[in-house]
Amino acid sequence: MIAIIQIDTSQNKKVLAHIYNEVSKELFGSGTTLLKVSIDQNIITFQAKHRRSPRSAALEGEDPGLKLEVDFKLSLLYKRKLKEKLEQELNLPIEAVLRDYDGATQRAFTNIVLVN
Repeated sequence: MIAIIQIDTSQNKKVLAHIYNEVSKELFGSGTTLLKVSIDQNIITFQAKHRRSPRSAALEGEDPGLKLEVDFKLSLLYKRKLKEKLEQELNLPIEAVLRDYDGATQRAFTNIVLVN
């Protein structure tokens, strides 16, 4: 599966999107509202818009600094869980998982760098 997943096909993108949404549901209780997957050689990119959790909105109004800290920790956890699932389910040789999340817009960009 390693060589195949690096090929940009709709089936590969569906499998990757399904795994990404599984992690989202596991951590946040819901999937994404928008998800685009692209594959370019050894880099898989997920562009996602996540749903705002009521707890997150409440925390933002009460303690914005704590919300930023929680968002950061959840992003680290998301990266770890996504990496584990991709390695276990697709046997992908992952070199790095890079993720940027913007709490204000609920958008996340995640890049998976595969070992060459």
